[in-house]
Amino acid sequence: MRHVTTLIIGMLLLVLGAQGAIRLLADHDNAGLLAWLPGGIAVRLACYAVVAVLGASLAGWGGKKVK
Repeated sequence: MRHVTTLIIGMLLLVLGAQGAIRLLADHDNAGLLAWLPGGIAVRLACYAVVAVLGASLAGWGGKKVK
């Protein structure tokens, strides 16, 4: 059960990170969830990329453990 939860959390992080990065690239003024973060578009894009990579690795690890 713990690995399924890890898989679900990883997939959610992947979706949130990828969706946020795409939104930020399409419209630089729409920062989404990270609108509070200072530093401009580069910092926000890097944070979204880190969240997406973290989510992908977490979902991959959870998926391997579930099998």
